[in-house]
Amino acid sequence: MWCVPHPSKPNHTLVLLDTEGLGDVEKGDPKNDSWIFALAVLLSSTFVYNSMSTINNQALEQLHYVTELTELIRAKSPSESDEIEDSTEFVSFFPDFVWTVRDFTLELKVDEHTITEDEYLENALKLIPGGNPRIEYFNRPRECIRHFFPRRKCFVFDRPTNDKNNLAHIEEVPDELLDHNFLVQVDKFCSYIFSQAKAKTLIQGIIVTGNRLGTLVKTYVDAINSGAVPCLENAVTTLAQRENLVAVQRATDHYSQQMAQRVRFPTETLQELLDVHATCERESIAIFLEHSFKDENHEFCKKLMETIVKMREDFVLQNDEASVKYCEAELQQLSKPLMQSISGGIFSVPGGHNLYLEARKKVEEDYAQVPRKGVKANEVLQSFLQSQAPTEESILQSDKALTDREKAMAVERAKMEAIEKEKELLEEKQKEQQQKMEAQERIFKENIEQLKEKMEKDREALLREQERVLAHKLKVQEQLLTEGFKKKSEKLNHVIVKLRKNIEATKNRSGISIILDEIGNSVMAILGTPVRLINAVVKAVSSKPK
Repeated sequence: MWCVPHPSKPNHTLVLLDTEGLGDVEKGDPKNDSWIFALAVLLSSTFVYNSMSTINNQALEQLHYVTELTELIRAKSPSESDEIEDSTEFVSFFPDFVWTVRDFTLELKVDEHTITEDEYLENALKLIPGGNPRIEYFNRPRECIRHFFPRRKCFVFDRPTNDKNNLAHIEEVPDELLDHNFLVQVDKFCSYIFSQAKAKTLIQGIIVTGNRLGTLVKTYVDAINSGAVPCLENAVTTLAQRENLVAVQRATDHYSQQMAQRVRFPTETLQELLDVHATCERESIAIFLEHSFKDENHEFCKKLMETIVKMREDFVLQNDEASVKYCEAELQQLSKPLMQSISGGIFSVPGGHNLYLEARKKVEEDYAQVPRKGVKANEVLQSFLQSQAPTEESILQSDKALTDREKAMAVERAKMEAIEKEKELLEEKQKEQQQKMEAQERIFKENIEQLKEKMEKDREALLREQERVLAHKLKVQEQLLTEGFKKKSEKLNHVIVKLRKNIEATKNRSGISIILDEIGNSVMAILGTPVRLINAVVKAVSSKPK
């Protein structure tokens, strides 16, 4: 395997996978070549088959490995498909097929008419009418190539040089000593590969990155070595499990890092924290959706949302603790003169209660001027005032300037003030709960919207893939009818009917609404959000026109 930066596509790596030659009789395991062929098909986006001289019956017989692919590769797990149906899905993920013919000695002509290299290949792949075993054997590799590889290309190459000495050391021969036509043909071939070879993709357009390629290689080889048949669906599931875990971690890391960078504890209000949280969660969900795929039942998405909810609560707790710590420190500093006066007996005189109230009021007024006290400012103040209640009661009762009636009125007034403060605190907490609920609704709606967009893109990718497969099957059916294979055409028609039904099912968007409902119910359990709120949000998002 040779990996180099792509010469013409930025941010792409060109991976050249070279296999050992096929057909070596000295190999101990006769299945060795078949597995090499199957692996090359599974791993490549453009499969280059290299042969000598001409494409004739002998050349096609040597390509018998293609007829064994239905036994060596599965698109889906055995429980979900039979061999006939399964092999029809090969076209969804098989590579482009390029046949290169070295030392080509013929003229590109049919019935005295000049033809192209591609026409030469297609002419060689025509089926011979008849139903006896020999003809069936003759037609089998041709059928498989036509069925499995919708995009085919052919290149022919003259002999690079007629000098036998140079041929023996061809890799060391400089270009100026090689045949001009050969160099032109090589340049044409390389230009095609550089410009037309696609990025390797799996089902539904999942692009294979370097890490994914490594996982696929190991998954396929492990399956072969264990005696199993490599299954694309299983490989993609393994890949998805691994990648989705990484996507969740990447998204949660982003949320944690951005919250730590953007939040300055304590925040002035809860809404300030919730706004930052909403932005960070939105970004994190977008990161997850960008890097995840085949998230069955959206388990990983739910896990991410659950994790972010817990992390949000942790940040809310940190914010509360920072506010309490800061406010208590400020109050302790501001109340020092008051505490010193109490200790010094300044208020143990006639009229001391009023003096105490004025001194305490000064503390409250100074505290009110302290900036960015945070969400626990009133709660900490109320706690401070409650701690002062016994002291105030003692000063009040010892104040000889007050009558018993005035003392009783002062006690009642203090009780009413305490009740009013408690009421304010309760209203404040209720307001915070309402803020959390409203923020939760907005964030949930945004998350559902992002998820819907992702599902729409996946649906459109699947639809494009299904329509491409259908177009190919229709083309193959047309070829069969043209060549007189009516029974084969009728057999293929069953596959075409099924494909059309699948396409209609994919076009139906009702499935997306059902999935969004299921996710809504799951998130409801995580967040503790009322059912009516979840249903309203999901319904609003689902009903939006695309």
